[in-house]
Amino acid sequence: MTMATTQNNTGRTRGGLNLQVIGPIVALIALVLIGMALNSNFLSYANITNVLARSAFIGIIAVGMTFVITAGGLDLSVGSMAAFVAGLMILVMNQLTTSLGVSLPVILLGIALALVAGLVAGLINGILITRVGIEAFIVTLGTMGIYRSLITWLADGGTLSLGFEMRELYRPVYYGGIAGISWPIIAFVVVAVLGEVVMRHTAFGRHCAAIGSNEKVARYSSIPVARVKLATYVLLGLLVGFAVVMYVPRLGSASASTGLLWELEAIAAVIIGGTLLKGGFGRVWGTVVGVLILSLIGNLLNLTDFVSPYLNGAIQGAVIILAVVLQRKGGTER
Repeated sequence: MTMATTQNNTGRTRGGLNLQVIGPIVALIALVLIGMALNSNFLSYANITNVLARSAFIGIIAVGMTFVITAGGLDLSVGSMAAFVAGLMILVMNQLTTSLGVSLPVILLGIALALVAGLVAGLINGILITRVGIEAFIVTLGTMGIYRSLITWLADGGTLSLGFEMRELYRPVYYGGIAGISWPIIAFVVVAVLGEVVMRHTAFGRHCAAIGSNEKVARYSSIPVARVKLATYVLLGLLVGFAVVMYVPRLGSASASTGLLWELEAIAAVIIGGTLLKGGFGRVWGTVVGVLILSLIGNLLNLTDFVSPYLNGAIQGAVIILAVVLQRKGGTER
């Protein structure tokens, strides 16, 4: 009962207005209206599907990040982790091609490797945080550097590329789809729906909120705190691997610049969507809205010359700061 109350009441102001619910939706609507006014092609089918497909990678990762942050954690390594997993996947697929040829089994083995590698990377982060007792910021900052260095080493400072024929066979995983909707968009929708169900309607989601709200009280309530927090990092790692599965067929390559600032975008999407940075309250559908807001901002910068697209990272950083400030103001009003 207490955990449910925590989830439902977070973000309410004294007047009963939930700014964390209304704010992201209003911002998204405003962006759409601005985009329509600035460029007639903004709402074209080609532009919208392109934006959604490109944002699917960050979106899938951000869903996992929502659980980590809700439980009071943080992961700064997801971008570097994605680059390392992508490079590892490409190396293994190229090696398998020499023995198995250009075939579906090579793709399936590559996908399995990416998922397992992501899961193991998340497990390592989780164990260091929950079992060894190192702060999440320190652990993931360290692994961020490790994974980025590993992909640079694997690529010998250059780029790892999937063989041309293998790339052509794998391309439909990104460029194909159903009824004109590409697979990355479909995958993002499925992950988001499942994530929202788990967050809202399962004990795991309620436990994440309870731990992020007050870890000591959660322990007294017989919640397996270490196990739940470990599971959030494993889930995030698995989703990073899944995002890589969707990402590799897009370019067919990986380098030291792959996944750069993905952690910033994922965290920004989670915070913009209304999940509390300090933990205790999370909303997957809000994260989806946050992903769309960030994607549309980047798209508007590319479609117009009002602001340089090179300032996209600066704008994202400003949005994160603004979202946290609004969260704190909402907290003082409650």
